[in-house]
Amino acid sequence: MSKPTIEQIREISPCEYSEGLSRQQFIDPNIHQMWPHMPRIAGPAFTVKCGKGDHLSLHAAIYRASAGDVIVVEADPEYANSGGNVCAVAQQRGIAGMIIDGAIRDIAEIRNAQFPVFARGLMPKPGAKEQMFPLNQPIVCGGVKVHGGDYIVADEDGIAVIPKDELKQVYDLAKARTDKDAGMNLSEWKAQHSKKVESKLQELGYSD
Repeated sequence: MSKPTIEQIREISPCEYSEGLSRQQFIDPNIHQMWPHMPRIAGPAFTVKCGKGDHLSLHAAIYRASAGDVIVVEADPEYANSGGNVCAVAQQRGIAGMIIDGAIRDIAEIRNAQFPVFARGLMPKPGAKEQMFPLNQPIVCGGVKVHGGDYIVADEDGIAVIPKDELKQVYDLAKARTDKDAGMNLSEWKAQHSKKVESKLQELGYSD
């Protein structure tokens, strides 16, 4: 099979991508969806580093990222890095969403526009526009090192970062797990699960 499409990647939950990824590839759960029932997003990472108290790099990135990209940001959490108009422009340009290790503002506008944003929280005070860092360079977002072009899959369960060179291998493991679970009803799952649990308990010498 050739490399999966973005549509195929998006069909699978971050939970299933855990089959092929270590814990270190899942972004800090304190970076979460900023409005309810947000759809799952997936796409290549367009990485951004913002300076302390500054958001110029992100504001430049919305004009430089490609349609389908997920903008992933290392930012100062003390100030808002993005707001309603910035997200509206990103949405117009076809950006799939934003993952921000920091804060945003104008949540009502963003929610009404249904633009997917994951962040640590809200802060009315915006940052400045005085510092610019190179775009699409390695950053650290929520404890995970993210390179430009790595693949992001994010929904209410969490945010997976799939190294671009490992995409096919990780996808294949996740797809196999998804298909296996889909082909099993709860009674079958329970029987298999119970057998596995009891076997492990016996191995550990546990008895009740």
